[in-house]
Amino acid sequence: MKQPTLYIDGRWVAPQDDKRISCIDPSCGERFASLSAAGEADVGRAVNAARVAFEVDWGRTTGRQRALYLEALADDLEQRVNALAVLEVRDNGKPLPEAQCDVADAIGCFRYYAGLARELDERQDEPLEVGDARFSCHIRHEPVGVAGQIIPWNYPLLMAAWKLAPALAAGATCVLKPSELTSLSALELGMSADRIGLPAGVLNIVPGFGYEAGHALARHPGVDKLAFTGSVPTGSKIMSAAAADIRNISLELGGKSACIVFDDADLDAAVEWIMLGIFYNQGQVCSATSRLLVEERLAPRLLDRLVEAARAIRIGPGLEAGVQLGPLVSAAHHQRVSSLIELGKHGAALLTGGQRPAHLPVGYFIEPTIFDEPDTGSLLWREEIFGPVLCVKRFRTEAEALELANHSLYGLAAAVMSADLERATRVANALRAGIVWINCSQPTFVEAPWGGLKQSGIGRELGRWGLDNYLEVKQVTRYHSSEPWGWYTP
Repeated sequence: MKQPTLYIDGRWVAPQDDKRISCIDPSCGERFASLSAAGEADVGRAVNAARVAFEVDWGRTTGRQRALYLEALADDLEQRVNALAVLEVRDNGKPLPEAQCDVADAIGCFRYYAGLARELDERQDEPLEVGDARFSCHIRHEPVGVAGQIIPWNYPLLMAAWKLAPALAAGATCVLKPSELTSLSALELGMSADRIGLPAGVLNIVPGFGYEAGHALARHPGVDKLAFTGSVPTGSKIMSAAAADIRNISLELGGKSACIVFDDADLDAAVEWIMLGIFYNQGQVCSATSRLLVEERLAPRLLDRLVEAARAIRIGPGLEAGVQLGPLVSAAHHQRVSSLIELGKHGAALLTGGQRPAHLPVGYFIEPTIFDEPDTGSLLWREEIFGPVLCVKRFRTEAEALELANHSLYGLAAAVMSADLERATRVANALRAGIVWINCSQPTFVEAPWGGLKQSGIGRELGRWGLDNYLEVKQVTRYHSSEPWGWYTP
């Protein structure tokens, strides 16, 4: 792409410096596009445009007015579902059916928050009883202002929707910084904004490198709210930047989620959900249930089935029919995951995988990998690998399973599988995680809160909780009595 690819103040503009981002197809390692890279000055322009748009118009719109724009965005995306899915595959590498699901979910997210925007009008100026007849009080929900949003590369369009839809519904204006590895579908949102006539400055998109554009956005004093999804080290830097002038933040960070399988679980169902929980999207999922805890009596049968199923997964380029596992997103990430696998071989039994598939000499492919009984202090067990790598340990008692599951720096998600629903519920309630699945793994609903504990982040996305991220609550109290308050008598 030779045309400008920064979307600022309702226009496509060139960056002040001529830096470029290469778009690499992970299935072959070849460049297929080149984009403008935003620098500090460009981020500043975007933040200023968002500020003007918020103060002049957008921050004063009704929820009903904003809902019309959100629905129009969804309608425009719906006209291009297949093209957007193919673009996502080329940029990210995931199998086409998964990309199609992502696009559909992104469209659904915009429609859902259109509904919440309308409901927000009904919530405005709700009366609050304060217990003193001399006073009346009502509550307002007002937009936070300018939102700086930094999204990851694993679900490019969907993560953009998770951030933008609630922010726009709330009446905030946005500066979106997509990952430099996968910026193309985010830019398509700029094209949609153009087509539907979204007011200039409400949505600004600044693809760029994290160390420059991301850093500038996190530290810009004109940003009222920072929302970030990504790694713990970067999240810590975002938090530090926000702390300097006490700004609102939400962070959705890493995970090392546990899946507990008791020996009364349905074996076929367990295999299916475990496979989905770690190998979907190449394991590049923050909530991936990458630590499998199996009751000792079930372990031999379950592991035999898992190894067989992992070896049967079809690996290849995401646009090939029938492919279930695509490449990792980049050469650097492929190298990181490969290094962790090699390190893991020294302290755990490698049951299957861990290599480049023989029939795929190019591209960033790794076989589905299963390790048995790593040490609980090892990087393999403790650290988020963010690839198709499953670690298995056995347990004897419910208490032991919970201790192993909860002994983690992270607390994003967890799963428990058992035919005993009373036990499953008891374990779910005891798991220290923001999301717990019973007899399943990874289902995600726009209506339900998403987020974690400990180093997995701060705040919640999705549902009404996602909308609340971009709202400030205001109390308005009025004194009605004609009698003086009585504290001061002249």
